[in-house]
Amino acid sequence: MNLAKTFPAQFWGRRTLKERLALIIVPAAIVAAVVTVLAIVLLGPPLLDFLKANLPLVRFAVAATAILMLTIPTAFVLIYLELKVIARMNLRVGPNRVGPWGIGMSLIHGLKVLSKEDFAPTGADITVFTLAPVVTYMASVMMLLVIPFAPGLIGQDLNIGLLYFFAMGGLTVLGLLMAGWSSFNKYSLLGGLRSAAQIISYEIPLTLSVVGVIILAGTMSMNRIVLAQSGSLFDWFVFKQPLAALIFFIAATAEANRTPFDMTEADSEIVAGFATEYSGMRFGFFFFAEYVNVFIVSALAATIFFGGWTAPFNWPWTYNLNWVDPGSLGLVWIGLVPTVLLFGSLFFAVLVRLFGGRAWGIWESMGLGFIFLLVALAGLVGLACFIAFDWVQGLTWFMAKTYFFVITFVWMRATLPRVRVDQLMGFAWKWLLPASLLNLFVTATAVVLLNR
Repeated sequence: MNLAKTFPAQFWGRRTLKERLALIIVPAAIVAAVVTVLAIVLLGPPLLDFLKANLPLVRFAVAATAILMLTIPTAFVLIYLELKVIARMNLRVGPNRVGPWGIGMSLIHGLKVLSKEDFAPTGADITVFTLAPVVTYMASVMMLLVIPFAPGLIGQDLNIGLLYFFAMGGLTVLGLLMAGWSSFNKYSLLGGLRSAAQIISYEIPLTLSVVGVIILAGTMSMNRIVLAQSGSLFDWFVFKQPLAALIFFIAATAEANRTPFDMTEADSEIVAGFATEYSGMRFGFFFFAEYVNVFIVSALAATIFFGGWTAPFNWPWTYNLNWVDPGSLGLVWIGLVPTVLLFGSLFFAVLVRLFGGRAWGIWESMGLGFIFLLVALAGLVGLACFIAFDWVQGLTWFMAKTYFFVITFVWMRATLPRVRVDQLMGFAWKWLLPASLLNLFVTATAVVLLNR
């Protein structure tokens, strides 16, 4: 009896960490595989029938899941860009320890925030305090639903897409106000009130700036606005509405709470504003939402004024890959793949030894050469996809334009000082609002006169 009681503890105590992980993961994986197979066999046919009968519901679920999955890596990429670009502008190296060129640093920052203790201050309204970051984050995610990333690559092509976008964008102020009010802290309350005043004030010129584009395109569908700019870069609305593009960019900076309009979390005045009392995962949700907002306003600027996923010039040639038929090689692939991997790795290993010196041993050079070969093959596959598929071309152009604006926002943070609150509010009401109304009247007058 004593042996039966002590055997499991002795057996477990003698195992190494790797053996313990294997004893946990392997049985769990086997059980999961068996359950999955049984579920497919038993529930597969009725589930397929249900999915076929409800394709719109399936499409919505897939689109919502894809958008949710997109936000996390986007936030990590933007955090890394901010760390690296600002460091380079300050003549510093930036993160260079975790992963190649420090690319794992933003992931470490995210995991560090999520692993911190999550507590609520005494006197806080716990329900509102907890829901505030959720409201802010979900408002950001829901705005992505109507952004067209490429031809056919859009969550939902609403005919009132722009109206939906600004309606969801207005919910962010609700989340910040909830955070400021429920924290039971005067600095948090000041940050929440500032966010309400700032976002509501700049929402007016931001919305009015795109009305001229709506007049010219004749639609509020984001996809149709992109199609109205197809052709060359001279068809983009930034050349037809330059004042509107400038107003939009300034107002969008304030909407995203970015420097020089980051008054809601001004650390030199109100500690951290609405986020003063937040920590852990709730704090992380707020700042994930901020970085996702930077991507969203950059994507919206690219969509409305810079052609979205359209190319900046007409391609003078038409390529297709219809002559490529990998299936025609048949069993040749069995010998072709190992040969390419072997000789390709050897080629890059020689380059590593030539340029890296004798510090690289034979096996290290082969390993690095194999990695370089995989990168080269991935580049060739990407180029082939760019040539063969319209949606890959569109996604490439869209991301290039979007990240141009993202880097511009980072550049502004490293360059510009924070403005005062009175300057912030006065600029919105005294300059941006009259300028946006002037642009609207001039555009409407020009359209009426030209149509006659």
